[in-house]
Amino acid sequence: MQADITFREEGDPVDFGRTFVGSEAFRALFREGMGLVEQTAAYLDGEGRDESRLLSRQASLTYASESMRLTTRLMQIASWLLVQRAVAEGEISPEQALNEQSRVRLTTQETANPVFDAAVLPPRLKHLIGESVRLHARIMHLDGLISNDEPVRRSRESPVAAQQWLIRSAFGVN
Repeated sequence: MQADITFREEGDPVDFGRTFVGSEAFRALFREGMGLVEQTAAYLDGEGRDESRLLSRQASLTYASESMRLTTRLMQIASWLLVQRAVAEGEISPEQALNEQSRVRLTTQETANPVFDAAVLPPRLKHLIGESVRLHARIMHLDGLISNDEPVRRSRESPVAAQQWLIRSAFGVN
């Protein structure tokens, strides 16, 4: 008995970018990103400023350079999120968003100092840096998916069904 498992070919392929920016997953990502921006701003303007005054000269330089990198990364994140939200709310088209994104480059960043010593940084700053790096990586991945969102050709028969047929054929079961 051969199972008739096929993929549907009706309708247009789903456009990931258009569906993602209108989803609850995007809204959660937006809240997470903007929340991290707010947390970081509050930290750097308050507790972080106080903590940086207690650091050695070298540690203070590391703090300054890494906090600037953190701020830059978060500005990229916020810009990307705001552009995507504008698409979701119909303020701009996905095509316009791609043009907007070309002005805001999502780039990976290495630490400023090749002999970077994270141990000299305050724990809260290290935590914020880690959170921003993880969020930035997720957004870069999503940006790649959205930017390269092309319809994928689908096969008519499920690959699993083809494998099942081969196994049945090998054992003489039809």
